[in-house]
Amino acid sequence: MKYLFEVTIREGYTAEDYADAWVRASELIQQAPGARGTELHRKIDDPRTLIAIAHWDSKASRDAMEAQPAPRIKAIIQSAAPCCEIRTVGEFEEPEWVVMPQGH
Repeated sequence: MKYLFEVTIREGYTAEDYADAWVRASELIQQAPGARGTELHRKIDDPRTLIAIAHWDSKASRDAMEAQPAPRIKAIIQSAAPCCEIRTVGEFEEPEWVVMPQGH
């Protein structure tokens, strides 16, 4: 499954400020059972808006990690809170099938 959230950087901060904390937290989160990687993208023409995508084996795996967050992860996330607003976009199932144009 994929977990998506949008990050809006507040005035006085940069995307790099958030990205530093995001990398540190992601490195720890990726040690959880079922974690399959993360991505952070900057919106074209709006460097203050980012989209994050976390890949998990299942919603249950992600929920288990969220239910008992490690104190170090909580501390990193709290340290980044002043620089941004985070809005959950949603949780998405992996597709059962993928349609691709010929030649890809």
